[in-house]
Amino acid sequence: MNINEVIQNGNIDFTGIPPQYFLLGLLSAFDNRFQAMADRMMEEISWKQFFAIICINMCKEPPTLNELSDILGSSHQNVKQILLKLETKDFIEFVPDADDRRKQRIVLTKKCRRFCEKNDGMSMDVMTKMFDGISEKDLNKTIQTIIKIESNLKEIER
Repeated sequence: MNINEVIQNGNIDFTGIPPQYFLLGLLSAFDNRFQAMADRMMEEISWKQFFAIICINMCKEPPTLNELSDILGSSHQNVKQILLKLETKDFIEFVPDADDRRKQRIVLTKKCRRFCEKNDGMSMDVMTKMFDGISEKDLNKTIQTIIKIESNLKEIER
């Protein structure tokens, strides 16, 4: 069931909910639905594992666990668990930092790169379908809005 079906089935009364609360709930529900769909589509790994791979791949140099935790917006412990599963599947490896041997850098393996190449077409197809009919202007406004919300959240935490 998607959010439109939830809204229209009449089992929940959404009247009087401020848009801020509705948006936060919508984002949370979307995240759950997207993760479930992505987990079903990936054959070897979960969405969270794939997202970690995407973020590692985008880094200019292989990240440390702390750097990747910051990028993912998740705790050190949660990211470590994701990485240990990826390491078990031979998708990543930990290598000592060249300048500081106490640091471990996270490197994608050849097996991981082959997996990404194999799934690139499916991933692009899903993204195209998911964002069908949404203008670049609307996407950029949504991005700006979420960045501002997160910035406000950081101020609350201080």
